[in-house]
Amino acid sequence: MAISSRFPVGVHILALLAQSPDRPVTSDYLAGSASTNPAVVRKLLQALGTARLTRAQLGAGGGSLLARPAETITLLDVYHAVDEGELFALHHAPPNPACGTGRHILAALKGPMDRAEAALEAELAATTIADVVRDVLAG
Repeated sequence: MAISSRFPVGVHILALLAQSPDRPVTSDYLAGSASTNPAVVRKLLQALGTARLTRAQLGAGGGSLLARPAETITLLDVYHAVDEGELFALHHAPPNPACGTGRHILAALKGPMDRAEAALEAELAATTIADVVRDVLAG
């Protein structure tokens, strides 16, 4: 099972942009810092732009900028912008209803999984990109 790196790379991109508020940053530079392919960065920038977290400046000297102050962008905003789906995936095919466990496992998991996702979202909502930048600079 692969674990997505879209969220941490998205945060990385926004932290870099927050440190260059008046200077557009290229996808090549962002990719070099995150040690990923520029195409991956461009795809993430598209998602971040759709969520109105970044904006593009076209032309010579162009690149990406934050669309709003880093203090107003939460990690939850980033999570919603770049990660599709739910935090936990259930069975790809419905469990066997003839099995006592299979018949009831989804209902048994729903409450704990919903609470875990709510706790994650509350934590992400309490942290901004500005907070991340402060931690990075304090390094």
